[in-house]
Amino acid sequence: MKKGGTTGIPRPFVHGFFLVKGMENMEKYYITTAIAYASAKPHIGNTYEIVLADAIARYKRSKGFDVYFQTGTDEHGEKIELKAKENGMNPQEYVDFISREIKRIWDIMNTSYDKFVRTSDPHHKEVVGRIFEKLYQQGDIYLDKYEGLYCTPCESFWTETQLVDGKCPDCGREVEMRSEEAYFFKLSKYQERLMEYIESHPDFIEPVSRKNEMIQNFLKPGLQDLCVSRTTFDWGVKVPFNDKHVVYVWIDALSNYITNIGYDVDGGSEEFKKWWPADLHLIGKDIIRFHTIYWPILLMALDLPLPKQVFGHPWLLFGSDKMSKSKGNIMYADDLVQLFGVDAVRYYVLHEIPFQNDGTITYELIMERINSDLANVLGNLVNRTLAMAKKYFDGKITYSNICEPVDQELLTSIHSLSKRLEEKMDGLEIGLAIDEIFDTLRKCNKYIDDTMPWSLAKEEEKKGRLETVLYHLLEAIRLCAIEITPFLPDTGKEMMRQLGNQDNTRDFVDEFIYEVMDPTPIFARIDIPKKLEEIESLK
Repeated sequence: MKKGGTTGIPRPFVHGFFLVKGMENMEKYYITTAIAYASAKPHIGNTYEIVLADAIARYKRSKGFDVYFQTGTDEHGEKIELKAKENGMNPQEYVDFISREIKRIWDIMNTSYDKFVRTSDPHHKEVVGRIFEKLYQQGDIYLDKYEGLYCTPCESFWTETQLVDGKCPDCGREVEMRSEEAYFFKLSKYQERLMEYIESHPDFIEPVSRKNEMIQNFLKPGLQDLCVSRTTFDWGVKVPFNDKHVVYVWIDALSNYITNIGYDVDGGSEEFKKWWPADLHLIGKDIIRFHTIYWPILLMALDLPLPKQVFGHPWLLFGSDKMSKSKGNIMYADDLVQLFGVDAVRYYVLHEIPFQNDGTITYELIMERINSDLANVLGNLVNRTLAMAKKYFDGKITYSNICEPVDQELLTSIHSLSKRLEEKMDGLEIGLAIDEIFDTLRKCNKYIDDTMPWSLAKEEEKKGRLETVLYHLLEAIRLCAIEITPFLPDTGKEMMRQLGNQDNTRDFVDEFIYEVMDPTPIFARIDIPKKLEEIESLK
């Protein structure tokens, strides 16, 4: 608490952070993940996206934004119909099972989504049907015949020139020639308008490499009208005026971003007017085309504003390979959590995947990072700082303000932490944002070595100086706990608990009376050879 014994007026508590009253006046922030395809249990590479979005959403909330965070499952299409049949289930039973499994994984990873949507929801299907009908009535969709090379897993048609080594350019699987009656969406009608929009909104597609890819590979060669219905399977949203046809799964899936916040073709609700346009669509780089070409054109045809930004994040590879069952290299989030804990897994995936290049994961790399960063830097700092506060002052520390030049490096780092972090988060450089926190934590450990509190404790006349040193450390830990909470929620909470100080002020405060708890290890070092033996036995 602060000196004088008051903690101030209570404030609303939202998702782990105290926020000021008057939330109705807060700036909104609408963030989405791509909805997960309900064909199989998600591996850690799939799970990375929800953790990344959660860190951004939690950070925005902590900065006073009114956040709406949406995720969910994409449940229609030929691939799911086939998967259900293979498993002796009807499609609805199958997606019910897989959707529950995906939601279970998202919950295990302690993600703070506001809504988990499902495209098999009757309301969503109804609005998708009306969207399709509106586009048909205004001439943006027309009936024709399609013949082309089709990839079932991606549910996409391709031209011969788009194939890579004769296979699907997205997933690398075999394609087959198909011919069927189909409805088409006039992408070509909106090509020039989309190109102008991308050029006049340089931050619309991030990172820049993804934007360049879309311009060079799709927009400049010229867009072909998109086949937007199928007649060869039944599992999906039926075209309202021609039930032989099922709406193209990507129109169905992409529309979730608006159908679940109150959009309808006859006019949006107040909720829709509040949240749309989305501030950020967070997606994998493999589906950037759907979100930066098909989706914006669909919105243009509906006369709706485009999302403010689409970020195509990189992949998480096992070593240097994509995760796949055939290679036997799949890691699942729930297994990793059982081995290492939620926040250790969150830390690894958030810190180790660069802004635009693929990241890599192995059991050895996870353990090395836990030992070097979480145990050695963070855990050791909290443990020994609290132990010294207990030993020298019975856990009660106030600010004596007896400073020396050696304090300046740490104090500068403390004062600039929030600003440095904000700059990185505004650029969606999550790993670098976490680095800023650990830079301050490392400076704390260096500060202990430089000031040598154990030596100060030997001289009674230096008791005031010792208390100042410990106060600086406690304030640095408190500020790091606040900033680390969006990334490692349980860790930030535990750091604050052990400090005995729940104040979330992002500035250095010299008026606290710290009454710290007995230190307990936040992260323990891992015996790597022994843990690897355990992992082998589990396999």
